[in-house]
Amino acid sequence: MRRNRLFAAIGVLLVAWFVLYHYLAAFSRFLTYDVLRLDAGSHLGSAVEFFLYDTPKVMMLLTLVVFGVGMLRSFITPELTRKILAGRRESAGNVLAALLGVVTPFCSCSAVPLFIGFVTAGIPLGVTFSFLISAPMVNEIALALLFGLLGWKVAALYFITGVAIAVVAGWVIGRLKLENHVEEWVREMQAQQVAMPDTSMSWEERIDFGIEAVRDIVGRVWKFVVLGILAGAAIHGFVPENFMAGIMGKSAWWSVPLSVVIGIPMYTNAAGMIPVVEALLGKGAALGTVLAFMMSVIALSFPEMVILRKVLKPRLIGTFIGVVGMGILLVGYLFNIVI
Repeated sequence: MRRNRLFAAIGVLLVAWFVLYHYLAAFSRFLTYDVLRLDAGSHLGSAVEFFLYDTPKVMMLLTLVVFGVGMLRSFITPELTRKILAGRRESAGNVLAALLGVVTPFCSCSAVPLFIGFVTAGIPLGVTFSFLISAPMVNEIALALLFGLLGWKVAALYFITGVAIAVVAGWVIGRLKLENHVEEWVREMQAQQVAMPDTSMSWEERIDFGIEAVRDIVGRVWKFVVLGILAGAAIHGFVPENFMAGIMGKSAWWSVPLSVVIGIPMYTNAAGMIPVVEALLGKGAALGTVLAFMMSVIALSFPEMVILRKVLKPRLIGTFIGVVGMGILLVGYLFNIVI
C-alpha cells in the first residue's frame, strides 16, 4: 500500500516538475522585467534574468538526477565494484573503473575513501586512478546539467573526452610502477568497507535511499551551485563578448594552459561549474578552452590534493597532476582546432 502511494506521489511530482521546468524562462522574464521593472537589454537586467532562470533550472535538474542515481546506487555495493574490477586485465580494468566512476559520488573528496579501499584491496594502482579521475570529472550531475543547458553534443563530447583522460591517465600511471609511492599505512590496512545499502532492499527502501541522497548531496552542494550561477550571471550580464573571446578564444594559444592553471586553485564541483561554463560559451569563449578550465577545477582541485597527500607520497601526486594536466591540455587544444 505504501509503495503504491509512493509511486503515485513520484508520478505527480514528475508531471509537476516538467510543467514547471517548461515555464521557467517565461517566469524569469516576468520577474525581471514586470515585477522588478529592470530595463530590457540592460546589463543588470540580463544578469538578473540569467540568475532567476538558471537557479531553479539547475536546482531542479540536480534534484531529479540525484534522486534517480541515488536509487541506482542502491543496487551497487563496494563489494560488487571491487569484484568487477578485481582479476581483470589492467587495460580492461582502466575502462571499467572509469565507467564506474561516472555513477559514484561526484565530489572529488568523497571519492578518496573508495580509492583507498581499491588500493588496499589489491586492485592495480593505475586502475584506481582511472576511477579517481572519472568520479568527480565525468559524473551524472555534470552530464545531466550539460545536456539540459548546452545540449547533447556538448554533453557527449565531455563524456567521451573525460572518460578517455581517465582511462589513458590511469594506464600511464600504471605503467610507471609507482606502487611504492603509496603511504605505508594504506598498504598495511585492510580494505575499508564503505557503508552502502544491501541489494535486497525493497522498492520503498530504494525510494527512501534516493530521497536521502537528495537531502545529502543537494544539501551539500547548493551553495556551490548558487555561487556558480552568480558568477555566470555576472559574466553573462557585464563582461563584454570581445573581452572573453580575447582571453579564452581560439586565437590565443596560451588560453588553454592559462585556464588550466587558473582552475587548479579553485574548488567547486560540476554542478557549480556548469552555469559558469554556460556563460563563458555565451560570451564567445572557445569550447576547448572552457572544457579544459572546467576539467582542471573539478579533477585537479587543491583541496583534493591535500586529502590525497594523506594517502600518496608527493612524487605520485605530482605524477598524477602532470599526467591528467597533459590530458586536459590535449582535450582543450583538440576541440579548439576541430570545433
